[in-house]
Amino acid sequence: MQRILFVCTGNTCRSPMAEAILKNKDIDAIEVRSAGIYAANGSEASTHAKKVLDDNGIAHNHRSSLLTRAEVEWADLILTMTSSHKMAILQQYPQVGQKVFTLKEYSGDIFHSDVVDPYGGSLAMYEQTFRELDGLIDKSLGKLK
Repeated sequence: MQRILFVCTGNTCRSPMAEAILKNKDIDAIEVRSAGIYAANGSEASTHAKKVLDDNGIAHNHRSSLLTRAEVEWADLILTMTSSHKMAILQQYPQVGQKVFTLKEYSGDIFHSDVVDPYGGSLAMYEQTFRELDGLIDKSLGKLK
């Protein structure tokens, strides 16, 4: 069983969408979670994130969680939404450097390291972020299997 952890800032937009997208791919032997560097425990995904997932037929049931040592140790692979998320994890948990990548880095997109944060933006921004996450996850599937 490969355990994948998606990480963003508040764990209400990007990482829960990425978690739901990958879970929806229904790949055997992969377990997926998400967390946030500065998340408040127990918040729902943002309204627009839930709408975009619903519109794409992706089941979701999310409550935000703060990134903890337990989550970091649980994961075999940690995929962050930005290079600053990656650096924050490496500063706090330097021993996990071999398993932390930005999602773009892991997918092979070496020119742009960050997935733009749609927080507070329009539904169209969330739709764009969803499409970007879906594409990056699809590019990463070969490495995940």
